[in-house]
Amino acid sequence: MSDLRFDGRVAVITGGGRGLGRAYAELLGGLGAKVVVNDLGVSMAGDGTAEDPAGDVVAAIRAAGGEAIANRDTVATSAGGKAIVESALDTYGRVDILIHNAGNVRRAPLAEMSEEIFRSVLDVHLVGGFNVLQPAFAAMCKAGYGRIVMTTSIGGLYGNYEVANYSAAKAGLIGLSHVAAIEGAPHGVKSNCIVPSAVTRMSEGVDTSQFPPLGPEFVAPAVGWLSHESCTLSGELLVALGGRIAKAYLAETKGAWQGAWTIADVGARIADIEGGAEPFVFPVVPTEAGGPHGFMKHLGASFAMARNGG
Repeated sequence: MSDLRFDGRVAVITGGGRGLGRAYAELLGGLGAKVVVNDLGVSMAGDGTAEDPAGDVVAAIRAAGGEAIANRDTVATSAGGKAIVESALDTYGRVDILIHNAGNVRRAPLAEMSEEIFRSVLDVHLVGGFNVLQPAFAAMCKAGYGRIVMTTSIGGLYGNYEVANYSAAKAGLIGLSHVAAIEGAPHGVKSNCIVPSAVTRMSEGVDTSQFPPLGPEFVAPAVGWLSHESCTLSGELLVALGGRIAKAYLAETKGAWQGAWTIADVGARIADIEGGAEPFVFPVVPTEAGGPHGFMKHLGASFAMARNGG
């Protein structure tokens, strides 16, 4: 079967010079998209190198017959994020797709993590996500079309050892994407998160010898679909690793209601609070035109229990 194409579309991919980002850039570039490949060429800790991964990927896309330009601005500043998006607008006149993939890792136990180490990772992942999303989102809403893919992580969903900075940043990107999905809905802009796992530079220091094949090629098609005009999702999270693609989502138990609580009451009814065979799942984006979004549906369900006594 021939794959979906991106002819006429312009994609901006941060961290597009290596690993997952390179796989996304080469996939979309090979399927007709004009690609802005953003990459500083720094180490995972943010140190400068003599490498030019953005230029290398652009050369590969062009050699295969595609169109691409390199951008080497940083996502970690507002000016850098604006410059990345403007490079697409100035060169191609539009931005249809934003994939925020840029990232760094600085590990430390939580009890020993400094504010500088904590902030340095948030600045690239979370603040960087805002710095590129905000100008791209504004341009997309004006044009009446857009596809946004924010990169979260298993660590953002479940946490992990010695990466409080990374886990917090990745969790924050979920909220950022959800707001873009809600506010973008009236303008034809969809925003989702990818939850990828692949053996890349970010895996350095991790024993991967017993892992099954976990190359970027297992993740790129899911990101490609989230980036395509045929994508039906918004405000969602797709997990992709080693051939498995799944949906991750937030759910609540029905919980328990009573007119007044003591601390002891909470402990006595914790089984009721935690239990329930039918979880509440509130879609982020309204499921019907003009209908309530997940935030309001959450309040509505809670208010109904309060009004009805359970």
